[in-house]
Amino acid sequence: MDYILVGIVALLGSGLTFFSGFGLGTLLMPVFALFFPIDIAIALTAIVHLLNNLFKLTLVGKKASTRTVLRFGLPAIVFALLGAYVLGTLTDIKPIYSYTLYNKLHEITVVKICIAALLTFFSLFDLIPKLKRLEIDTKYLPIGGALSGFFGGISGHQGALRTAFLIRAKLSKEAFIATGVVIACFIDISRISVYAKDIFKLGNQLNYKLLITAILMAFIGAYIGKLFLKKITINTIQVTVGFLLIIFSIFLGIGIL
Repeated sequence: MDYILVGIVALLGSGLTFFSGFGLGTLLMPVFALFFPIDIAIALTAIVHLLNNLFKLTLVGKKASTRTVLRFGLPAIVFALLGAYVLGTLTDIKPIYSYTLYNKLHEITVVKICIAALLTFFSLFDLIPKLKRLEIDTKYLPIGGALSGFFGGISGHQGALRTAFLIRAKLSKEAFIATGVVIACFIDISRISVYAKDIFKLGNQLNYKLLITAILMAFIGAYIGKLFLKKITINTIQVTVGFLLIIFSIFLGIGIL
């Protein structure tokens, strides 16, 4: 049952992530947490997330905008390291509020509220017609990269914030997806380099069969997503991203994610 559940979530999450730029880690980590301690669940999710991004890189990487990758990605790498370092400090701050839902503890934290507020703000630019026509000057991309990398290093929730900036960067749908994948790889490698010592300590605690199942199903989800790429318009992606950002923000803000 555990293999089926993890496989289905990895497949659906990867397919969703192909277009939205976020979702795989958000969906997969809670599922892994059903079977393993939270630290192992985070490690397994991080590994699947990176390998899936590397696989997507082989599918669409050549369409990436080099200029956008550099302007957004380089600050993201630096601030992902900083965020991962700050994470150790923030863990000492007590949650604002805690509650139990279906026998599972959920916590509302300062970091989650900040990210949720930012994502809700950016989602309005994809849903409100007047705001939708606004264009973000490329000079602000480094700021987006810094924010995305920083919060990615802290909590792993970097994809949604990255997408919120890139979706307004005047890229084609192919370039939007490819650029997001390249930057995601940069951030994943950056933050995992900080987490690496904890991952190596897990050793035989890792369930390699379950990990391989998740990786393979995520690959399949990404491949299926690529097949549907030509049928999707950039407007459809914008609207989808807008709604997903709001849903993600709500669940993040109230401590579900």
